[in-house]
Amino acid sequence: MRYTVDSESKKPAYLQLYEKIRADVVDGVYPYGAKLPSKRLIAEEAGVSTVTVEHTYALLCDEGYARARERSGYFVCFRRDGVLAPYSAVGEGVLVHTVQKHPAEGGVVFPFSVLAKTMRRVISEYGEEILDKSPNCGCDELRSAISRYLLRSRGIKAEAEQIVIGSGAEYLYGLCVGLLGRDRVYAIESPSYEKIEKVYLASEVEYEKLPMGADGIDSRALEATAARVLHISPYRSFPSRLSASASKRHEYLRWAEKRGGIIIEDDFESEFSVSAKPEETLFALCGGEKVIYMNTFSKTVSPAVRTGYMVLPPHLVKPFREKLGFYSCTVPTFEQLVLASLISDGDFERHINRVRRRKRRDLEKG
Repeated sequence: MRYTVDSESKKPAYLQLYEKIRADVVDGVYPYGAKLPSKRLIAEEAGVSTVTVEHTYALLCDEGYARARERSGYFVCFRRDGVLAPYSAVGEGVLVHTVQKHPAEGGVVFPFSVLAKTMRRVISEYGEEILDKSPNCGCDELRSAISRYLLRSRGIKAEAEQIVIGSGAEYLYGLCVGLLGRDRVYAIESPSYEKIEKVYLASEVEYEKLPMGADGIDSRALEATAARVLHISPYRSFPSRLSASASKRHEYLRWAEKRGGIIIEDDFESEFSVSAKPEETLFALCGGEKVIYMNTFSKTVSPAVRTGYMVLPPHLVKPFREKLGFYSCTVPTFEQLVLASLISDGDFERHINRVRRRKRRDLEKG
């Protein structure tokens, strides 16, 4: 083993160990079904407490890389080989229920007092500049703030120039079609958020609906599709509420690599995961080469805030500017500056952490 901890690193010891063990699992050092080293053994080698290692293994279990067996230890449940599973059609298992409202319609509202104070400060600091027209891809302040936030909190490395601001997810879906083209076949989850399908219908593109299995899109359906664009919600897909396992996330990335395709990762609501760390994103897993990452503030701040953003792979930044750079930004400058201030001042992340702690407490009580 080689599990050591850098005491001078700002990254907590349990996260350092998590990343090293996860890398060994993904690289096949510990294949599917293999038993992972004991907590005591890792603790002794790394010079940390068994509680720290226990936290590490809890993260690995949360992400779908490992599974605990009572009195036996931890075992790898990640499949690197992408073994095809039989169809698990919607309506024959856990997906028979329906939800009437998309969660965006009843988001977790940001503390009004903090929001109002920030609005007043932005008006005072920027004055008449809040009436200026926004740059086409969004204000530099907000794009830079999002870039720093994603690196800090989501492990996503992206320059501000890769970020495009728009008025909500549906608007950004349309931009993706304009960027990637109408001559491609698109694929969506079935079931999925109905507005995704409506946007593709309105855009007159060919799309396929791929049935969901127990941990994401059914492997056989994914292999058989003619699509080269895959639109997915890896975390708590609506309305199924399923989250893709670690194995499934890597399967999606292998699909994109094999097809020369692109993945649209709709990461709505993932910040409020109750796991010990935010859910890993496909964008971060592949370094952003095959993934367009998308998120909004409608859940984290308020449903009334119609502001979303997408992060483009570096190789799509220039094509976006050439094809769609003439589009005016659909989000008012004032709203962008307020969001930028909330993120830069730490109020946004404090809100996220408060909600996550409350959800964890509610789960423990329930």
